[in-house]
Amino acid sequence: MNTANLPAQSSKTNIQKVKLLIFSIGNLNVALHIDTVQKVVNYTTIFGSGLNYYGLVNIDGKEITVIDLHKRLFNTPQILTSEDKKYLLLAINSEGETFGILIKSTPELYDISLDTIRELPLSYRRADTLKIASHVTVMEEEDQQKTIFILDPDELIRPMS
Repeated sequence: MNTANLPAQSSKTNIQKVKLLIFSIGNLNVALHIDTVQKVVNYTTIFGSGLNYYGLVNIDGKEITVIDLHKRLFNTPQILTSEDKKYLLLAINSEGETFGILIKSTPELYDISLDTIRELPLSYRRADTLKIASHVTVMEEEDQQKTIFILDPDELIRPMS
């Protein structure tokens, strides 16, 4: 994904911005561009073998692949307690396949200045479990810097080639 492909908005001061839905996975902050997000729904039972980070859920009569990003990134399943809020973030890849991401906190929508978003080097993406991220940005929040990895939907759910 190229930042030129990220749909941007102009404000009165001509600062190009993109809308990102940001959420936490473990100690990482990750985001999806709002145009790839379909909706966020309450957690439902996910079926799977438990041997990998993929599962399956039935929503509105359709089978949807669900990704446990915590297991994919950290090699341990996300621990969900009864006190945790549990959501499925439903998104779509370039082939039109809907997939879900299991999250345990409410995602937040931010307008991020396009000039603060940087593409991750291909060498880094090839060598790290974060190859699912294509870009990175840093934002100030409550006097702290917050690094956000922008996920590539096609790396999460591979389009057919």
